[in-house]
Amino acid sequence: MQNEFERARREFILKTGMGLGWLSLAELMGTPAWAQQSPIPADAHAGLPGFPHFTPKAKRVIYLHMLGAFSQNDTFDYKPTLKKMHGEELPSSVMAGRRLSTMVKGQTSYPIVGPVSEFKAYGKSGTMVSDAMKHVGGIVDDICLIKTMNTEHVNHDPASKFLHTGFQIAGRPSGGAWATYALGSENKDLPMFVVMSSGNPGGVPIDASTWAAGFMPSHYQGVQFRSGQEPVPYIDDPKGLTRKDRRQMLDAIGRIAGVQHAASEDPEIPSKISQYEMAYRMQQSVPEIADISKEPDHVLDLYGPQVRQTGTFARNCLLARRLAERDVRYTMVVQMGWDHHGGISDRLPAGCRDVDQPTAGLIADLKQRGLLEDTLVVFGTEFGRTSFAQGTLKTNFGRDHHGGNFCVFMAGGGAKAGITYGETDDFGYNIVKDGVHIHDLNATILHLLGIDHMKLTYRSQGRDFRLTDVHGNVVKGLLG
Repeated sequence: MQNEFERARREFILKTGMGLGWLSLAELMGTPAWAQQSPIPADAHAGLPGFPHFTPKAKRVIYLHMLGAFSQNDTFDYKPTLKKMHGEELPSSVMAGRRLSTMVKGQTSYPIVGPVSEFKAYGKSGTMVSDAMKHVGGIVDDICLIKTMNTEHVNHDPASKFLHTGFQIAGRPSGGAWATYALGSENKDLPMFVVMSSGNPGGVPIDASTWAAGFMPSHYQGVQFRSGQEPVPYIDDPKGLTRKDRRQMLDAIGRIAGVQHAASEDPEIPSKISQYEMAYRMQQSVPEIADISKEPDHVLDLYGPQVRQTGTFARNCLLARRLAERDVRYTMVVQMGWDHHGGISDRLPAGCRDVDQPTAGLIADLKQRGLLEDTLVVFGTEFGRTSFAQGTLKTNFGRDHHGGNFCVFMAGGGAKAGITYGETDDFGYNIVKDGVHIHDLNATILHLLGIDHMKLTYRSQGRDFRLTDVHGNVVKGLLG
């Protein structure tokens, strides 16, 4: 039976009258470059042959994304100058060359804002951390704090896409999709890539394109777990349908799909069948993950009081640990509500209370179980916040978007513990040493997973794509 895609290609050439004159020798000899495809493993959970490229330090990733832009100057980048000069104008020399957002371009004054919480030194490293993140301060010797992250994008939607996919427009695979495409997952009863979210979105709602598979087969996209009685919609059987009935139905669908795939070679057909089979297995595995009734109180207490409430960041951190125990390759936990253009004095400390103890508890819990050694935890955000006020300083003020520098930290999985990497100026506005671009961070995460980011590619429409595009360098100073 003739391949339908091949037949369509030939008909296109004939009907447009182009003939063969425009074809290269490679096209005459075989499949044209634009039609070539990357290898797709028959068993997605097995990953690609030849991966990992070298012995990995991390087997899995838990990515904690503070959606809305987490303020670095109020949490992890201590600048006494900001407190000392609070209310004074940020020098124009500091702001020179930096693009301002449309939300503050009309301001006639750019007063410096001191941190909304006090800082103090924590750990053997003496790292300065805000009281708003005191629990993370308590485990600061276990983390690798990057103060000089930077990005070109200062609007939430493109910046979040860029953080996770390496591109600011929807349609590219996320980091979780790249990792699972290359490495698969050791647990066939749970998705390779899981996403959970919490918090109040405000003006920055969550965007599914940040965990999408893009042009890869759809079974590499993140599967979203929700709070409540049904974490994954539509996997429960209707009343009157037995598990045996479901099995027979899936077998029949598989046979029909096999005939269609043989005719068309459409890669989405086996991908959909794989998803059906995963849903069938999740009928038993997901309820077991969501049931925390056997977790002892001393473990729950690590995550703080909100862990006992479904749909909270604390509960999602606990579930992330349970997924890590079961060798799920990539888990993304998104906490919304960080877009503090106003009311930052109250809103930021309140937001920190939701994430501080659960984040520290997750890292401590992984460590006490021996899982932190090969689990990489990333605490990040799409960009940072300005050192100057947006709005009227003494009434209702916040901080505007700032891509020039912001903070991310990593723990476990081969990241170098107990260090601070990079330096910013006295105003926390510009990088003065060891900048780390988003592409560099993604290259480093892949490296810790045993992947050379330059050799992990996927061909689409005649081009080989990478998570890091044509950029990115592994930051050796972040490696343990």
